[in-house]
Amino acid sequence: MTNHRRHNAPRRRTRQTTPRTHWLLLSVLAVTLSTALLLQGYTHHMFGLTSDSVTGVRGRHDTVPTQVIHGGPVIANAATSPHTAEVKTRTIALTFDDGPDPVWTPRILDVLRRNHVHATFFVVGTQAVAHPELVRRIVADGHQIGIHSFTHPDLTHLAPWHRSLELRETQLAVAGAAGVTTALLRPPYSSRNDALDDADWSVLKQAGAAGYVTVLATQDAEDWQRPGVERILAHTRPHGHAGQIVLMHDAGGDRSQTVAALSALVPRLKAKGFKFTTVSDAVGMAPPVRPAGLGDHLQGLALINVLQGGDWAVWSLGLLMYAAGVISALRAVVVLIAARRHRRLRTGRRRAWGPPVTEPVTVIVPAYNESAGIEAAVRSLLASDHPVEIIVVDDGSTDGTADLVESLHLPVRVIRQQNAGKPAALNTGLAAATWDLVVMVDGDTVFEPDTVRTIVQPFADPRVGAVSGNAKVVNRGGLLGRWQHIEYVVGFNLDRRLFDLAECMPTVPGAVGAFRRRALLDLGGVSDVTLAEDTDLTMALCRDGWRVVYEESAKAWTEAPASLDALWRQRYRWCYGTLQAMWKHRGALVQRGPAGKLGRRGLVYLLLFQVLLPLLAPVVDVFALYGLVFLDPVRIIGLWLAFLLLQLMMGLYAFHLDGERPGPLWSLPLQQFVYRQLMYLVVIQSVFTALSGSRLRWQRMERYGSLQVPGGAEAPRTDRTGNRTASAGSAGACRPTGPRTRVAVVEQVTGRGPTPASDHSSMP
Repeated sequence: MTNHRRHNAPRRRTRQTTPRTHWLLLSVLAVTLSTALLLQGYTHHMFGLTSDSVTGVRGRHDTVPTQVIHGGPVIANAATSPHTAEVKTRTIALTFDDGPDPVWTPRILDVLRRNHVHATFFVVGTQAVAHPELVRRIVADGHQIGIHSFTHPDLTHLAPWHRSLELRETQLAVAGAAGVTTALLRPPYSSRNDALDDADWSVLKQAGAAGYVTVLATQDAEDWQRPGVERILAHTRPHGHAGQIVLMHDAGGDRSQTVAALSALVPRLKAKGFKFTTVSDAVGMAPPVRPAGLGDHLQGLALINVLQGGDWAVWSLGLLMYAAGVISALRAVVVLIAARRHRRLRTGRRRAWGPPVTEPVTVIVPAYNESAGIEAAVRSLLASDHPVEIIVVDDGSTDGTADLVESLHLPVRVIRQQNAGKPAALNTGLAAATWDLVVMVDGDTVFEPDTVRTIVQPFADPRVGAVSGNAKVVNRGGLLGRWQHIEYVVGFNLDRRLFDLAECMPTVPGAVGAFRRRALLDLGGVSDVTLAEDTDLTMALCRDGWRVVYEESAKAWTEAPASLDALWRQRYRWCYGTLQAMWKHRGALVQRGPAGKLGRRGLVYLLLFQVLLPLLAPVVDVFALYGLVFLDPVRIIGLWLAFLLLQLMMGLYAFHLDGERPGPLWSLPLQQFVYRQLMYLVVIQSVFTALSGSRLRWQRMERYGSLQVPGGAEAPRTDRTGNRTASAGSAGACRPTGPRTRVAVVEQVTGRGPTPASDHSSMP
């Protein structure tokens, strides 16, 4: 979220309520969504409606009984004692496959109604789920229902269990939609009896064992080829007086020719003495459609609701994905334009601040168990090229932090107090400060020699109440270190340039920030009602009419968490504290002046890009996985690469602005798969914690001692536990790629060898 440090405060002894219910809820939602998406992907993208010719040439028919090959088109008891039924003479059974379709099925039903004709509709399960009202209309109009599989696959290519699933799910879809079940089946891509092969027969035998009667065709209208109305009529014209089962389609494409041909066919054949009826009446079999049992009806309703919910979920995910993409692209464009303009205005604005600020500055260092890095921090401050008064406020440390500072015999004031938390320590420092300009720095942070002088120059403008410096990661070794380094440079500092231009800076980081003492005292000092005391303080200054600016040249080097667990705890604290501060200062949304800028610019930006966008981002990832499996993977990968390219462009420009080598950006693709998801979970956890009303207590930060390694040309590297590796140099109080003169200064300041990584924590 924003770049600041948090510390533990024992006086916040509120009972810790771990909000585990929301993780259970999220897990249930994730499983439900995944199930719905899997079903939706299977039902809509694994097979689908294709032309009846796609299966090609049939195989051998050695196992197909002769009486079936030369028998009637209706086949029963295929698994035991197969027999067939012929259609009565001068009888036509019109059958329609692949529906129902919201456009063509109603038109066909209208034609049949006008001609007082009943037909048989072999429905596809997914179509029945999508349009249950049409299934109900088919039944209500007196037509017969049969099943045509669930997803329209070639059943001969499926395993027996898969075939059973296809038939069962279609049966449930019909039961849920119309409250009936049917014994009629027409396998996809089937035609006449003499076209059956051994694979087809295995399907018919399995269906017969399940109680289905297979209905083939004697005449194929071939309307799926859309050959023209006259050709369709020619294909459906009966030969002599023999009864026929005519195969037509009410879905799967443009069926306008079918509708037109049907309108002409029925009157013509009626005029020749033919009777139109359903399949069962045409062969004289018992009614195959019966009322569904309560269990099947309820299961069918559940299936319809789940799959329709999956359709809605996919549509919503697609919409959210595009929305997130547009928001991300918009943010990138706005941030890059703002950064470029900020850079152009930087030199002129520095001259516009006023005469150089030369008055001394009080530097306040709140410290709790900071013995691992406090010496490096203090010595770097004493090496400042600006007059400073240094006050170390020891907040009840148990590791000898205060004793260590005093043993250095340096011109540093040490104030000891009982452990009361970082805000209390800062307020103690403010009360003891001699000068009106104060710089606040964490005990795990090292300044460059010109940092203090640079950060106080904007105070030449009397409107400026606070200045944010440029915090940089010193322990950037390993993937986790590189990812945080990228985040600090690309995320935090690009955002600050935008906030600076928009005059709505929400956070001056605790690692490196400067303030007017009188402005803070007017506010009553540093508040302890949120975990983000620096964000809370900055927002309060903006609402009080002070301008807060960003000075990117004021660099400070700070230790970042070296483990995922430590990173999680730190970012959870930051994010939750920022949400607290946003809620506390929500009144800025309706205020005017500087407060209004903070509210309508800063708070809205934080809400959109640091709360809502991270909440939407997992949706994008889920849809991307769905797309890779069920949609066009090339398109999905292309979109992901476009997003990555956008991130890379932002990274390259941000690194250029900060004078950093772009080498760490090679890990950016990996960051998208691990680090980004962790940050999303942090936001989700924080939002649920805030909504549940739970209080998050102050937590401890590990210290690794990486700031005390002697200076070198490269930043110190740390292993997964935070320990320094032998080949690492130190950024110390200067940037890793900085001039050799500064490196020499750092070596002079730190003045001692490596200190082993320790488990000291920051202020509670």
